[in-house]
Amino acid sequence: MVKIYIIRHGESVWNPIGRYQGLLDPELSERGKKQVKRLGEYFKEVEIHALYSSPLKRTMQTALAIAEAKGIEIIPDRRVIEIDHGVWSGMLVEEVQRKYPEQFQRWLEKPHEVVFEGGESLWQVYERVREFLEHLKEKHWGQTVAVVSHTVPIRAMYCALLNVDLSKFWSFGCDNASYSLIHMEKGRNVIIQLNITCHLGDLYVEAHRAL
Repeated sequence: MVKIYIIRHGESVWNPIGRYQGLLDPELSERGKKQVKRLGEYFKEVEIHALYSSPLKRTMQTALAIAEAKGIEIIPDRRVIEIDHGVWSGMLVEEVQRKYPEQFQRWLEKPHEVVFEGGESLWQVYERVREFLEHLKEKHWGQTVAVVSHTVPIRAMYCALLNVDLSKFWSFGCDNASYSLIHMEKGRNVIIQLNITCHLGDLYVEAHRAL
């Protein structure tokens, strides 16, 4: 079995205002920095053999809090980087609703059908995170691994782990600085904990429904 902690980065400066980030690289907000400090405190007592992270600032800053608490190195991996939102990148949700109303609605209702102009499709993200999960299964059998990523690849990972259709993408909660625990077993994968945020206390903020 491989135990995987899947962690979403702390709040970035763009999360509270609802701006699509994609591969753009804003840093953590002041609240986000406090959130990841609490993540680090939590994981200090958790056994972790390897720590992977998307290479963007918001994820690396989150992973660093865990790495420092555990005394381990961060392994950057682009397979868990955020989806490339293409032309949506840097735009506010309200702007996207106004300029791309049909695609925006499709993203909320049929995300598996969306291909972002100048960016990726959800299927492309699904394929790269599925490959990443297979890598973990081969390399870290019998170990516990932590992965710091973003809302889109994290939800895609859940679909891949449970072998459910990508149309169910929005069925999983994914708040900033949350963690989930998955057991990858030989014949099945089990979600033990999902979108845990109790360690954040008063620093918890519910994720935007379209992000």
